[in-house]
Amino acid sequence: MYDMIVVGGGPAGMTAALYALRNGKTVLVIEKTGFGGQITHSPKVENFPGSLSISGNELADKMLEQILAQGAEIEIEKVTAVRDEGKVKIVETEEGGAYEGRTVVLAAGVKHRMLGLEGEYELVGEGISFCAVCDGDFYSGQTVCVVGGGNSALQEAILLAEKCEKVVMLQDLPFYTGEQRLQDVLFAKENVKGFTNVKINRFLRNENGLAGVEIEDRTSGEKREIACDGLFEAIGLIPENEPFARLAALNSYGYFDSDERCLTGTEGVYVAGDCRSKGVRQLTTAVADGATAALAACRYLNEQ
Repeated sequence: MYDMIVVGGGPAGMTAALYALRNGKTVLVIEKTGFGGQITHSPKVENFPGSLSISGNELADKMLEQILAQGAEIEIEKVTAVRDEGKVKIVETEEGGAYEGRTVVLAAGVKHRMLGLEGEYELVGEGISFCAVCDGDFYSGQTVCVVGGGNSALQEAILLAEKCEKVVMLQDLPFYTGEQRLQDVLFAKENVKGFTNVKINRFLRNENGLAGVEIEDRTSGEKREIACDGLFEAIGLIPENEPFARLAALNSYGYFDSDERCLTGTEGVYVAGDCRSKGVRQLTTAVADGATAALAACRYLNEQ
């Protein structure tokens, strides 16, 4: 029996584990693939307090090393369900595991919606990025493409247009779906060009990684190549919270419908990180959630 079981080994989950361990609790962290989550896709992290520059992988390794030194136990398994048995929660995994905990922190994270093209995963961190705040500085004075047409894509492009020589918007619909106000701000910039009603057929590569994309007009079938140094994909995030919907309510987008307190409708169950409904999804907000959820869980445990 563990005092806390953390579902997810990203920054939010590992921070939750750290805070619980520092409060003298026993902790199991269950991660389905690799520790670190989305941050491992960033070749350089330069917006995390206390570090001028660190790779996402190095930061994840340091966080894992820290919680292991504090006594955390880990399992590499995929959690499929959490059963609420009152004072005890049963965490079940695809591999057949069934772990008992007095509290559970759900920090399952999200995954970026991707284009599904050949070689895409290999180019993540080698030209393909998902966060202009995180990676935009690496492309200062260069040309980047932004895939998408919603508010997130427009906001990313506005930020990139302040740093990059040229920003090219690629939207598969005949129109942009984001707010007109954002469109007006973006396309008033002289270094921004947009293509609508186009699909990306393939990536162009060179010895350094991404070199551009081939696009095709969905109506005419006309193809053209666009050279770029970086490609920012802003076509949505996919939360994987459905297995836990009985424990923690989901909003219409599938995110945990919880506020900054990280509480749920189930006693002893908390949520943290990008899987939670929130306005800003950054490394700093993820670790903040982890601390908040863990301290709430510790208060609950101490009162039992």
